[in-house]
Amino acid sequence: MNELLNVAVTAVRQAGDRLRQRYSTESRPAGFDDMMAALRANDATVADVLRAALPGDGFEDEHASGPIADGDRWLLDPVGGNVNAVHGMTDWNIGVSLVRDGKPVLAVLYAPPADEMFTAIAGEGAYLNGVRLKVSAKTDLSAALVGTGQATPGRDAAKASLVGASVAAMMQQALYVRVSVPVGHQLAQVAAGRMDAHWQFENVRSHAGPVLLVREAGGIVTDLDGKPWDLSSRTGYVAAAPGVHADVLAVVAGR
Repeated sequence: MNELLNVAVTAVRQAGDRLRQRYSTESRPAGFDDMMAALRANDATVADVLRAALPGDGFEDEHASGPIADGDRWLLDPVGGNVNAVHGMTDWNIGVSLVRDGKPVLAVLYAPPADEMFTAIAGEGAYLNGVRLKVSAKTDLSAALVGTGQATPGRDAAKASLVGASVAAMMQQALYVRVSVPVGHQLAQVAAGRMDAHWQFENVRSHAGPVLLVREAGGIVTDLDGKPWDLSSRTGYVAAAPGVHADVLAVVAGR
């Protein structure tokens, strides 16, 4: 696993270097078509590097949900927060995770603008630039920084209402609520103890690696029924520091 981790780290660094050649803080797409072209070009640039560098050909659709075939399967999130990148913002990253027999066992998430490399191997802890991570020690939701965001773009009215209601409810309980992308960025911040919780109403495969970061940093991740999270969970999830997880889950689940 350490050899695979080193390969993945090298691959995301190479992909980050390649994308930096396209990225500019002055980028401002003129319209929808220009924006979509830039998004597709960024994803293709990174995916080409990652697919060439990672061993085997077991790649899964990172935007899908549900179980994954047995064996080793790579999940790529070529440019998490791609829409931020094409608008010249700095909160974007490159994610790679390995799922073995349906369970995430390796995660790499690299934020090139900050040069922050988050890594985890199942059972061996989570790290930021080689320093071991630990989730927040907070126990009071009223002092917590929490967040959510769109797992995938869309204008589903029912889903928007659900998310909006949860944000409104959380704003009455937590200190600060962030609604932003990329999801992987927020999960990495929870793992680092910079944020205290993240919740989602979707369970997208590309979240598997960042969820592993939280778990390996000592966080609790459950579905919205309170059961341990896995890739086949049909509800969303709450990933949080142990001291606030139950309270965040109660708010999100409307209990």
